[in-house]
Amino acid sequence: MTSVMLKDVTKTFVTKTFGDVVAVDNVSLNINEGECFSFLGPSGCGKTTTLRLIAGFEDLTEGEIWLGSEPVSIKKKKYYLPPEKRNLGMVFQAFAVWPHINVFENVAFPLRILKMNKTDIAKKVREALKQTKLSGLERKFPNELSGGQQQRIALARSIVTQPKVLLLDEPLSNLDPKLRESMRFEIKDLQKKYNFTIVYVTHDQTEAMALSDRMLVMDMGFVQQIDTTTNIYHKPANKFVFSFIGLSNFISVEISDGKVYPVNCKGENIECEILKSFKDKSAVLASRPNEIDLVSKGGFRTNIKSRVFLGDYVDYRVDIGGQEIRIQTDTDRDFKVGDICGVKFNRLLWYPVEEEITEEEREKRKII
Repeated sequence: MTSVMLKDVTKTFVTKTFGDVVAVDNVSLNINEGECFSFLGPSGCGKTTTLRLIAGFEDLTEGEIWLGSEPVSIKKKKYYLPPEKRNLGMVFQAFAVWPHINVFENVAFPLRILKMNKTDIAKKVREALKQTKLSGLERKFPNELSGGQQQRIALARSIVTQPKVLLLDEPLSNLDPKLRESMRFEIKDLQKKYNFTIVYVTHDQTEAMALSDRMLVMDMGFVQQIDTTTNIYHKPANKFVFSFIGLSNFISVEISDGKVYPVNCKGENIECEILKSFKDKSAVLASRPNEIDLVSKGGFRTNIKSRVFLGDYVDYRVDIGGQEIRIQTDTDRDFKVGDICGVKFNRLLWYPVEEEITEEEREKRKII
């Protein structure tokens, strides 16, 4: 059953400096009931704006949004349901807790808005505090607690009404790495207990991979790919998705006489199979650092530019026709800086040469 549906959703902002900026461009998707679905992309890609449209904090320019079988925004019919009537939980990047009231009252606030009786409020708040590991801190004020505990207050407040959908906007980005990792597990445990749908916004691909059943990767307001985490990592739809998910290497190449050469380097070719479906004479080859071997004999001949031991693996950097790539091996190959070596690619993905989006355009989108 569909929990959240977006149909041809577009949001345009009018700015004094840049005029009309399309932040979300014709986005359609279905999020299943009980699913953890992440919006992933760089700053300014449209992911937070999309979440705010679902929450009702922004109105649509075009399109429709449905929660379950009920519409909450339909632009053509000028229908808009305000946020407080959408039965959604929301956790923000900033902790967004009220410093002048204690933990109990912070969590109880949505229930008081619903005019629930005192007995039920006390019962529901105690349960929410228990599930978020805040029992015994009811009378504490936020400034007496750690950052992680303050974020738990926000999480408790978001689940106290037992919403069908929980919206999370970069909720862990202000926490230290160790606490961020533990909170991921706590969020998943809460989802299993309450069976709510999670819509999660983040620019952290590791966080998205750890939490998500499926992900949407966005850039410049457009959907780049919607898929499972496994498929997005192993079968990225385009070069942008490949670059954003995991570590990546890109090599610009030219195809001549059935061989593949790095751009501006016809002296030595890269040993790889040319895709039969690829008809262009230029391409971009993509690979992960752990999908490349360093060898003493054979391969593309080059030398080691740098070598860093990182415990579980060794990180090497080499030139392929003047283009630097990273190679990560789980065992030390005994190559030192300056040593001659060969590079063999175990897996390569082929992408067409495309015009790069300018950084100026990306910066423009960050202000909206």
